[in-house]
Amino acid sequence: MQQPWNRDDYTEGEWATAHIVLYKCPGSWPLSSNGPACHHLLKKTSRSVPISLLLENLVKHKMANPNILNVYSGPDALKKYFNPDFQPPLPLVEVPEALNPFYQDGVRIYAKMMTMHPANNVKAIPAMNMLESSVVPGKTKTIIEYSSGSTVISMAMIARICHNISDVRAYLSNKTSYAKLRLMQFFGLDITLFGGPSQPNPHDERGGIQGARRMAIVSDEIVNPNQYENENNWKAHVRWTGPQILKQLPEIKVICAGMGTSGTMTGIGTYLKQAKPSVFRLGVCTAPGDRVPGPRSHSLLEPVQFPWKKAIDAIEEVGSPEAYSLSLEMCRQGLVCGPSSGFNLRGLVQMLGKRKSAGTLQDLAGPDGLIQCVFLCCDLPYQYIDEYFQKLGPEKFHPIHNQNLIKADRYRYDDSWERLPSDLLPHFYEPPEAVKMYCWTAIRAKPKTYIVDLRKKADYESWHVPDAINIPLSSLTSAEPSPFADVKVLEAQWLELEDIFSQVNNSSNFNDQRVLVLCYNGDTARVATSILRAKSVEADCVRGGYQAINAIAPGGFPGERESRLISPRQDILV
Repeated sequence: MQQPWNRDDYTEGEWATAHIVLYKCPGSWPLSSNGPACHHLLKKTSRSVPISLLLENLVKHKMANPNILNVYSGPDALKKYFNPDFQPPLPLVEVPEALNPFYQDGVRIYAKMMTMHPANNVKAIPAMNMLESSVVPGKTKTIIEYSSGSTVISMAMIARICHNISDVRAYLSNKTSYAKLRLMQFFGLDITLFGGPSQPNPHDERGGIQGARRMAIVSDEIVNPNQYENENNWKAHVRWTGPQILKQLPEIKVICAGMGTSGTMTGIGTYLKQAKPSVFRLGVCTAPGDRVPGPRSHSLLEPVQFPWKKAIDAIEEVGSPEAYSLSLEMCRQGLVCGPSSGFNLRGLVQMLGKRKSAGTLQDLAGPDGLIQCVFLCCDLPYQYIDEYFQKLGPEKFHPIHNQNLIKADRYRYDDSWERLPSDLLPHFYEPPEAVKMYCWTAIRAKPKTYIVDLRKKADYESWHVPDAINIPLSSLTSAEPSPFADVKVLEAQWLELEDIFSQVNNSSNFNDQRVLVLCYNGDTARVATSILRAKSVEADCVRGGYQAINAIAPGGFPGERESRLISPRQDILV
């Protein structure tokens, strides 16, 4: 659309308003055909009311998102869900004073939560734009991209949703964390690893970036969007992110983002240079020799051919410890984000601190005396959890109590494996041939039933249920507390039982056998049952163990030496 207006005829606020209308609602006002009317409306309205109110009215009456309730339906629901044109703006959240050391100086810092996109990362924006312009319907069958995570994961989802392409392949460094490799596999990516630098020069023929490009040259069915050279990377932020931020915060004075491919900062910076030239544009690079997932060092940016130098006014360098530490604090304050988000905020705070020291901080203030700043939150922290602990050390985290259980008691439990004492005879023993034969010594275990007694040998020999074999535990006595009341007991008993049953799958004793485990109070047997079940043995225990069996028959069981008939009081066991 050709603009019929002269830039010099308008104030900054009026020009910002015009750009919002142009970028976000082309056709909502007939700018080409009715330029004079629009000119009159802008000049009159902008002078009579604050620009913020003007923009609020514009949003309400002219720019209302057609999907303000954030509902997506129909056959193309997912396409709309991923398309910024059909979404409400991603949240812009002011950070608390605890994260803003210059609050008393009039600085207000906002986090642009790119993490709230359906793909949970900022790279979904350029991924959408690049695939839209590079995929050939009916022809493209494979997408290959060199990416350490967010870009190619976003491409995998968008390729399926918008282009019906499931063959998406990731080229990346062999130094990528195992957690991130698993994450990429989770999203269906075909992964190829490359040696050499973890962040290769985009033009190095030995690296994976050029390797992906060569694959696309070989076949017309393969597309390599190449985020390092594709201008639709940074233009996606001219198309969507920049206008969205200005729409949400027309008073913006500072924008800050990290630079990896430089697409985000190039796009937003280019847009704001045109829409609101007074905005200070800050790019953030990693400190030399350091690494934060996503951004690059200044030296590694030099080969990037995007017009990033024209899109920024200054560069800050930030180290990984500061990035991870501030990201951790943001997460604990409720702004859940990854290390590159803390990296961006740290770069912004550094710049503000330098300007305060130089006495130039207030040069950034708006008419209301406030310095409105925006930085981007780019992805989530979960795939980097191990790195947080590596970078920050244990002092940043509470210790884990009962940590010795991390390597013990590792298998699942099920209440159905705990039998009542009354289940003992009918479920594990053959019924007697006649009532007169119903004595303890005449009862035999059912075929393929193995009964294990874990008590001390003396207690076992004093009396035990028929056909039980004794496997006494050195870690178990009648006076020992329940393993679930004492973690040291649980650890000792679990390790001993695990050792005893470690060869169970190769043992003929338990092949096709049903196993009943007994102990003093039932809890150690419960642990044993969990271990056996994990080894595919059909095992059970008796809740309460021998104590419960005794309690249910206070007169005592017919011992093997006594051969007494079971009394009527004990019929409950039958």
